[in-house]
Amino acid sequence: MQVQWADTDETLKRCFPIIVQLRPHLNLEAFIAQVKRQHAQNGYHVVYAEDAGCIKSVAGFKIDEMLWRGRILYIDDLVTESSERSRGYGDHLFTWLVNYARSQGCNQVDLDSGVQRIGAHRFYFRKGMHITSYHFTLKLDDHRKQDL
Repeated sequence: MQVQWADTDETLKRCFPIIVQLRPHLNLEAFIAQVKRQHAQNGYHVVYAEDAGCIKSVAGFKIDEMLWRGRILYIDDLVTESSERSRGYGDHLFTWLVNYARSQGCNQVDLDSGVQRIGAHRFYFRKGMHITSYHFTLKLDDHRKQDL
């Protein structure tokens, strides 16, 4: 099993059938355009775990730095092909991300996970992650002219 960078349109196209399982609102063209835009704006990268020529797991991440937590690797997306879960592909990719974070001088790996993704939470707990904060969201379309 190898981890590769998805840094061309062709490799992003190969990753799309996996990533759309996590982000079903995307179409192929929007996915490629958004990855390129996010890469240019904030260093977002896509990597994938491949076994026997087939992509099994995909991750999107960026290196970030904040006053309160220093330099971190933030995982935006991490998904394994639904028929291949619990076979070590997500584990392999997660471990690669942790090692990459260390090589880049990061002091932690962070991610957000939807409250409904119980299976993902079990995976993250098994990997040694902890819930350290709440993530709050204000959808601006819902609060256009309300007093806050």
